[in-house]
Amino acid sequence: MPLPAATLRSFRHHNYRLWAGADLVSVTGTWMQVLGVNWLILSATGSATSVGLSLVLQAAPTLLLGLWGGSLADRLPARPVVLATQVAQAALAALLALTAAGAPGSVAPVYAIVFASGVVNAIGGPALGRFGAEVVPARDLPNAFALGSIINSAGRILGMSLAGALLPLTGTAGLFLVNALSFAAVIVAVLAMRASEMHRLLHSETDRGGVRAGLSYVLRTPWLVVLLALALILGSLGRNYQVTMAAMSSGPLAAGAGGYGLLSTIFAIGTVIGGVIAAGRPRLTVALLLVTALLTGVGQSVSGFMPGLAAFGALMLPIAAGAVIIDTTLATRAQLDSPDHMRGRVIAVQGVVSAGAGAIGGPLLGLLCDIVGPRVTLQVTGVVVVLATVAAGLALARLRGRAPARPALAHAAPLQLPPEPEPPGREPAQQRVPAGVASGPAEQAPALA
Repeated sequence: MPLPAATLRSFRHHNYRLWAGADLVSVTGTWMQVLGVNWLILSATGSATSVGLSLVLQAAPTLLLGLWGGSLADRLPARPVVLATQVAQAALAALLALTAAGAPGSVAPVYAIVFASGVVNAIGGPALGRFGAEVVPARDLPNAFALGSIINSAGRILGMSLAGALLPLTGTAGLFLVNALSFAAVIVAVLAMRASEMHRLLHSETDRGGVRAGLSYVLRTPWLVVLLALALILGSLGRNYQVTMAAMSSGPLAAGAGGYGLLSTIFAIGTVIGGVIAAGRPRLTVALLLVTALLTGVGQSVSGFMPGLAAFGALMLPIAAGAVIIDTTLATRAQLDSPDHMRGRVIAVQGVVSAGAGAIGGPLLGLLCDIVGPRVTLQVTGVVVVLATVAAGLALARLRGRAPARPALAHAAPLQLPPEPEPPGREPAQQRVPAGVASGPAEQAPALA
């Protein structure tokens, strides 16, 4: 059945069509490289811990340098930064292909390239987000975000499938070479975009574009702090299903590697469903985020009681869909309701929170699964997610409830939640996987209804 036109409305824009096509190619290549790197390291060392170290090396630069990348994104023109980072990533992927083809005796060169790629992503990622925020008007940003989630899911499935087919034929070097070529799609798309149809975001003044100014904005914007804190908890305890699904498959469900693969496929299908649902909604509000987080938390807790693979997999489908709706809504609200000149730094803070959630949640859930078992881990962490969501909802309601009592401070204190969502005609606009838009004043905050 064809999707409604409203679900695909971002494709009305020429620049977005180029962006989406390039994103699909690039994401596909990225996941081919992810599989290749994991296989190369595992084959060379025979250690899953060594594979985990590569993930840490990839994420660490975002934790260390992400905020500086956001500051640069708010000061510099996005287009040349995007082109430079794509060229750099292509060169690193090509270097990785040469390294793999040479049958390295040590994984140290692979680690070094993985870390360098993480550095490029940390510095250039926020600029990529700002540029993507200029591809569609602000009113279409939530839709572009949701479509981006679908594209990411499709690229992940396609990339892993192609990698599995090509790996026996080309080895890991072939996967890395394909990824290097995939960056050309982004470069060509950026060069082919119509400048007259870009929705430019304002840049920060030099003396206001620093990391300190960005952190100050976040810390003095309580609704944003609440959303980011909730994102950290949801991301660490409610998103790392690759850990808990593996533990359930190898443990209580006795489904083995085949069951884990099936659950991963079901989860990926769920993310596509979530993206379609989010794309079809005219507005993505904080109320939607909170309700969805509450339901997925309950589902997560209930999943720990499921007796077999079929029942557990059936719950993974709505949980995965909910995860995409939550992430899309949170990113939309955090960025759309922040000012243009802070966009890069808001994107960077979100990246740091996401990386931190992964770094904390993966090992923590793994440890809990080892100590108390995966069933109890899912049951307990699901309850924690529910409690955190309720607490966030109460905090946001309190902030919103205080707003009418102090109307004179509307421009002095960027703490208040306005009663209504953004007007549908508001312009500016969207990230590579459309990343965000800010159109209102600094004190504007997301609506709860």
